[in-house]
Amino acid sequence: MTNQEDFVATVSHELRTPLTSIRGFAQTMLASWDKINDDDKKKFLKIIEDQSNRLICLVENILSVSAGSEGKLVLKKVNIKQAFEPVVKMIAQKYPKHAINIDFNERLPEGMLDIERFQQIITNLLENACKYSPENSSVLISADFADTEGFFIIKIADEGIGISEEDKPKVFEKFSRIDNPLTRSVQGNGLGLYITKQLVNLLNGEIDFKSNNGKGTIFEVKLPLYNPEAQVCSAAY
Repeated sequence: MTNQEDFVATVSHELRTPLTSIRGFAQTMLASWDKINDDDKKKFLKIIEDQSNRLICLVENILSVSAGSEGKLVLKKVNIKQAFEPVVKMIAQKYPKHAINIDFNERLPEGMLDIERFQQIITNLLENACKYSPENSSVLISADFADTEGFFIIKIADEGIGISEEDKPKVFEKFSRIDNPLTRSVQGNGLGLYITKQLVNLLNGEIDFKSNNGKGTIFEVKLPLYNPEAQVCSAAY
């Protein structure tokens, strides 16, 4: 595959989620405008606005990853739990037959994060957990202090089919697709976890997973609460 084809495949994967969300809410409003109350209209328009802004930031992220550079991070002090909320709401609306549960350590302080890249990491992992686990199953998101001082760890656990030993080395490879009944029924091009790993690296973090074939998977992301080594961009996206 040429570099141009690689880039196009990456863009198509990363843009699909926000574009699908924008189209879905726009179609709902066009088809049922007179039946939707004003509060819901405002809520739908806010989602469309948020996802449109996310598209702009995603393009910057993809360009950084595609170029193989470290990129520039826009670091802001954020409440970690609040940073999760729009992602969880969006995924819960997209996968209403999954129970998404949250378990946060309330003592976690604010962290210095590139909020757009952070939310893209969580979006990729949370959507993967829902997409590749059965309907009516549960997904658990937890956040707590890591064993390493100055870091926090996020875990996203699903009740899916799990990953076999022979497939584990391929999980973060570009264009890798694990072959099982669930993955065969879901569209994908094997770029989501590859890009997620690149974004975690950009944030000076680490990503790993634990999985037992047939018993679900737990992805773990360890990130610094502060990013002293990050290259900070003063201009917002």
